[in-house]
Amino acid sequence: MSTTMTDMPKASPQKSTIRRYGPLALIAAGAILGAVFLRDYLNFQTLADNREALLAFRDNNYLLLTVIFILGYAAIVAFALPGAAITSITGGFLFALFPGTLFNMVAATLGATLTFLAARYGFGDAAAEKLNNSDGVIGRIKKGVDENQWETLFLVRLLPIFPFFVSNLALSVVGVPLWKYVIGTFFGILPGAIVYTWIGAGLSEVFARGETPDLGIIFEPHILGPILGLAVLAVLPILIKTLRGGKKGL
Repeated sequence: MSTTMTDMPKASPQKSTIRRYGPLALIAAGAILGAVFLRDYLNFQTLADNREALLAFRDNNYLLLTVIFILGYAAIVAFALPGAAITSITGGFLFALFPGTLFNMVAATLGATLTFLAARYGFGDAAAEKLNNSDGVIGRIKKGVDENQWETLFLVRLLPIFPFFVSNLALSVVGVPLWKYVIGTFFGILPGAIVYTWIGAGLSEVFARGETPDLGIIFEPHILGPILGLAVLAVLPILIKTLRGGKKGL
């Protein structure tokens, strides 16, 4: 006796909801637990206290430490835990400017992608469909993002106006393809990754002087200037398209 599609049991709405929002709930739970139990450990003092042990472990287990570092950093980003900047600096401290920058970029992109996928699977597709059917200002914003996906991605990554976690959630609902998101995130965070990894590469001398690294260096004119220049290059095509569209409508 054959079984038709109509005879097959359907997933209950409750199970469907759990599957959709389970990853997001897991991320939220991890963020809360991490903020409570790890906030006192993900800091410069912990790094300073354990620097000799970390360097010795690196020298004896380079590949293993690389994997642990990348997965740990990815978890910090995915769960929006405190200490992402410190972890980037730690990457420079452990692995130098290169391949430290590469490891930081891979880890941050991996963590951001996990958040992006969880959000898209949970509510991103439904939210994107609503945005596509919206009129007025929201509809125009969605259309503008669709027409300038690369530029929007690089602009969001170059100018972190919003927290990294928030931008990951926002990008999941505007219909950006996964492959574009991954590439745009990876290369968009490059300038910042270089700066923080560079700080970490010189951390041994800072610790030797009993000082704490200055994270505000990214706002120094000689650092911030080039980053802002890249942001201008990212937004320029959007302005040109907007101006051309406006002229056509005249």
